[in-house]
Amino acid sequence: MNPSTVSRSYTPEDLLAMPNGDDFELAGGELVERSMGWDSSWIGGRVHHILSTFCDETNAGWGAPADASYQCFADDPGKVRKPDVSFIRLPRLPAEDRPDGHCPIPPDLAVEVISPHDLCSDVEGKVDEYLRAGVSLVWVIDPPARSVRVHRADGSLSDLLEEDVLDGEDVLPGFRCLVRDVFRTPGRLNQRPG
Repeated sequence: MNPSTVSRSYTPEDLLAMPNGDDFELAGGELVERSMGWDSSWIGGRVHHILSTFCDETNAGWGAPADASYQCFADDPGKVRKPDVSFIRLPRLPAEDRPDGHCPIPPDLAVEVISPHDLCSDVEGKVDEYLRAGVSLVWVIDPPARSVRVHRADGSLSDLLEEDVLDGEDVLPGFRCLVRDVFRTPGRLNQRPG
Protein backbone atom coordinates (compact mmCIF):
# COMPACT_ATOMS: atom_id res chain seq x y z
CA MET A 1 0.00 0.00 0.00
CA ASN A 2 1.34 3.40 -0.95
CA PRO A 3 1.45 5.62 2.18
CA SER A 4 0.67 8.72 0.13
CA THR A 5 -2.76 7.30 -0.76
CA VAL A 6 -3.73 6.57 2.86
CA SER A 7 -6.02 9.28 4.14
CA ARG A 8 -5.57 10.48 7.67
CA SER A 9 -8.42 10.70 10.13
CA TYR A 10 -8.39 13.97 12.11
CA THR A 11 -9.72 14.62 15.60
CA PRO A 12 -11.22 17.77 17.10
CA GLU A 13 -7.99 18.17 19.07
CA ASP A 14 -5.97 18.04 15.82
CA LEU A 15 -8.11 20.85 14.46
CA LEU A 16 -7.36 23.03 17.49
CA ALA A 17 -3.62 22.36 17.18
CA MET A 18 -3.36 23.10 13.44
CA PRO A 19 -1.84 26.49 12.58
CA ASN A 20 -4.52 26.98 9.91
CA GLY A 21 -7.32 25.20 11.81
CA ASP A 22 -9.62 28.21 11.47
CA ASP A 23 -9.84 27.41 7.76
CA PHE A 24 -11.45 24.00 8.36
CA GLU A 25 -14.38 22.20 9.87
CA LEU A 26 -14.33 18.48 10.67
CA ALA A 27 -16.82 15.80 9.61
CA GLY A 28 -16.31 12.04 9.70
CA GLY A 29 -12.66 12.54 10.61
CA GLU A 30 -12.06 14.53 7.41
CA LEU A 31 -11.11 18.18 7.13
CA VAL A 32 -13.73 20.30 5.36
CA GLU A 33 -12.28 23.52 3.94
CA ARG A 34 -14.15 26.74 4.62
CA SER A 35 -13.66 29.21 1.81
CA MET A 36 -15.66 32.40 2.03
CA GLY A 37 -15.47 35.07 -0.57
CA TRP A 38 -14.67 38.60 0.54
CA ASP A 39 -18.28 39.79 0.27
CA SER A 40 -19.66 36.79 2.20
CA SER A 41 -17.04 37.29 4.88
CA TRP A 42 -17.87 40.99 5.14
CA ILE A 43 -21.60 40.24 5.46
CA GLY A 44 -20.87 37.65 8.16
CA GLY A 45 -18.83 40.27 9.99
CA ARG A 46 -21.65 42.76 9.65
CA VAL A 47 -24.19 40.31 11.11
CA HIS A 48 -21.77 39.53 13.96
CA HIS A 49 -21.42 43.25 14.65
CA ILE A 50 -25.19 43.81 14.67
CA LEU A 51 -25.78 40.80 16.97
CA SER A 52 -22.88 41.66 19.29
CA THR A 53 -24.06 45.25 19.63
CA PHE A 54 -27.51 43.97 20.61
CA CYS A 55 -25.95 41.53 23.09
CA ASP A 56 -23.83 44.30 24.63
CA GLU A 57 -26.90 46.50 25.05
CA THR A 58 -29.18 43.78 26.46
CA ASN A 59 -26.77 41.33 28.13
CA ALA A 60 -28.58 38.59 26.17
CA GLY A 61 -25.58 36.33 25.65
CA TRP A 62 -22.66 35.61 23.39
CA GLY A 63 -22.47 36.65 19.73
CA ALA A 64 -19.58 34.70 18.19
CA PRO A 65 -17.73 35.25 14.89
CA ALA A 66 -16.86 32.74 12.18
CA ASP A 67 -13.97 30.99 13.92
CA ALA A 68 -16.07 29.89 16.94
CA SER A 69 -16.30 26.11 16.72
CA TYR A 70 -18.95 23.70 17.97
CA GLN A 71 -18.50 20.02 18.82
CA CYS A 72 -22.10 19.21 19.74
CA PHE A 73 -23.35 16.66 17.22
CA ALA A 74 -24.71 13.39 18.67
CA ASP A 75 -24.56 11.57 15.29
CA ASP A 76 -20.82 12.30 14.95
CA PRO A 77 -19.15 13.22 18.28
CA GLY A 78 -15.97 14.20 16.42
CA LYS A 79 -17.76 16.62 14.08
CA VAL A 80 -16.81 20.28 14.40
CA ARG A 81 -18.79 22.99 12.66
CA LYS A 82 -18.12 26.72 12.52
CA PRO A 83 -21.17 28.80 11.62
CA ASP A 84 -20.36 32.16 10.08
CA VAL A 85 -22.03 33.77 13.11
CA SER A 86 -23.59 32.19 16.19
CA PHE A 87 -25.33 33.16 19.39
CA ILE A 88 -25.70 31.44 22.77
CA ARG A 89 -28.01 32.77 25.49
CA LEU A 90 -26.19 33.81 28.64
CA PRO A 91 -28.02 31.42 30.98
CA ARG A 92 -26.88 28.48 28.80
CA LEU A 93 -23.24 29.58 28.82
CA PRO A 94 -22.27 31.54 31.94
CA ALA A 95 -19.06 33.60 31.69
CA GLU A 96 -17.17 31.24 34.01
CA ASP A 97 -18.02 28.26 31.75
CA ARG A 98 -16.63 29.61 28.47
CA PRO A 99 -14.84 26.76 26.68
CA ASP A 100 -11.17 27.02 25.78
CA GLY A 101 -11.59 24.81 22.69
CA HIS A 102 -14.69 23.74 20.81
CA CYS A 103 -18.01 24.59 22.41
CA PRO A 104 -19.78 21.39 23.55
CA ILE A 105 -23.28 22.89 23.49
CA PRO A 106 -25.16 23.90 20.35
CA PRO A 107 -25.73 27.59 19.73
CA ASP A 108 -29.26 28.95 20.01
CA LEU A 109 -28.80 30.70 16.65
CA ALA A 110 -26.50 29.69 13.78
CA VAL A 111 -25.97 31.91 10.74
CA GLU A 112 -24.59 30.70 7.42
CA VAL A 113 -23.71 33.20 4.70
CA ILE A 114 -23.73 31.58 1.27
CA SER A 115 -20.34 31.87 -0.41
CA PRO A 116 -19.68 31.81 -4.15
CA HIS A 117 -18.53 28.16 -4.19
CA ASP A 118 -21.10 26.76 -1.73
CA LEU A 119 -23.38 24.03 -3.01
CA CYS A 120 -27.04 24.26 -1.99
CA SER A 121 -26.96 20.66 -0.82
CA ASP A 122 -24.00 21.39 1.49
CA VAL A 123 -25.69 24.44 3.00
CA GLU A 124 -28.97 22.56 3.50
CA GLY A 125 -27.00 19.67 5.02
CA LYS A 126 -25.45 22.03 7.57
CA VAL A 127 -28.85 23.48 8.40
CA ASP A 128 -30.16 19.97 9.08
CA GLU A 129 -27.13 19.19 11.24
CA TYR A 130 -27.65 22.33 13.31
CA LEU A 131 -31.35 21.67 13.82
CA ARG A 132 -30.76 18.00 14.78
CA ALA A 133 -28.11 19.16 17.27
CA GLY A 134 -30.65 21.40 19.01
CA VAL A 135 -30.11 24.80 17.38
CA SER A 136 -33.42 26.66 17.62
CA LEU A 137 -32.97 29.13 14.77
CA VAL A 138 -30.81 29.10 11.63
CA TRP A 139 -30.47 32.05 9.28
CA VAL A 140 -29.13 31.36 5.78
CA ILE A 141 -28.09 34.61 4.14
CA ASP A 142 -27.94 34.76 0.35
CA PRO A 143 -25.83 37.79 -0.71
CA PRO A 144 -26.68 37.81 -4.46
CA ALA A 145 -30.42 37.57 -3.72
CA ARG A 146 -30.10 39.94 -0.75
CA SER A 147 -32.39 37.64 1.19
CA VAL A 148 -32.48 35.51 4.33
CA ARG A 149 -34.11 32.12 4.78
CA VAL A 150 -35.09 31.45 8.38
CA HIS A 151 -35.18 27.81 9.54
CA ARG A 152 -36.80 26.96 12.87
CA ALA A 153 -36.57 23.91 15.12
CA ASP A 154 -40.26 23.15 14.49
CA GLY A 155 -39.51 22.74 10.76
CA SER A 156 -41.11 26.00 9.63
CA LEU A 157 -39.40 28.33 7.15
CA SER A 158 -39.62 31.99 6.24
CA ASP A 159 -38.06 33.70 3.24
CA LEU A 160 -37.24 37.34 3.89
CA LEU A 161 -36.40 40.04 1.35
CA GLU A 162 -34.69 43.41 1.86
CA GLU A 163 -37.74 45.28 3.21
CA ASP A 164 -38.65 42.49 5.65
CA VAL A 165 -37.68 42.41 9.31
CA LEU A 166 -35.21 39.85 10.58
CA ASP A 167 -36.49 38.96 14.05
CA GLY A 168 -34.74 37.13 16.89
CA GLU A 169 -38.07 35.54 17.78
CA ASP A 170 -38.04 33.70 21.13
CA VAL A 171 -34.33 32.88 20.71
CA LEU A 172 -33.21 36.51 20.89
CA PRO A 173 -36.23 38.46 22.19
CA GLY A 174 -36.27 42.09 21.16
CA PHE A 175 -33.75 41.69 18.32
CA ARG A 176 -35.05 43.17 15.08
CA CYS A 177 -33.36 44.62 12.02
CA LEU A 178 -34.29 45.15 8.42
CA VAL A 179 -32.80 42.56 6.10
CA ARG A 180 -31.40 45.39 3.99
CA ASP A 181 -29.32 46.51 7.00
CA VAL A 182 -27.42 43.20 6.83
CA PHE A 183 -26.27 44.18 3.33
CA ARG A 184 -25.69 47.90 4.00
CA THR A 185 -22.32 49.02 2.67
CA PRO A 186 -20.34 52.15 3.42
CA GLY A 187 -20.76 55.07 1.10
CA ARG A 188 -23.36 57.21 -0.55
CA LEU A 189 -25.20 54.45 -2.43
CA ASN A 190 -26.88 53.21 0.73
CA GLN A 191 -27.73 56.47 2.41
CA ARG A 192 -31.37 56.83 3.25
CA PRO A 193 -33.14 59.90 1.86
CA GLY A 194 -33.84 62.84 4.16
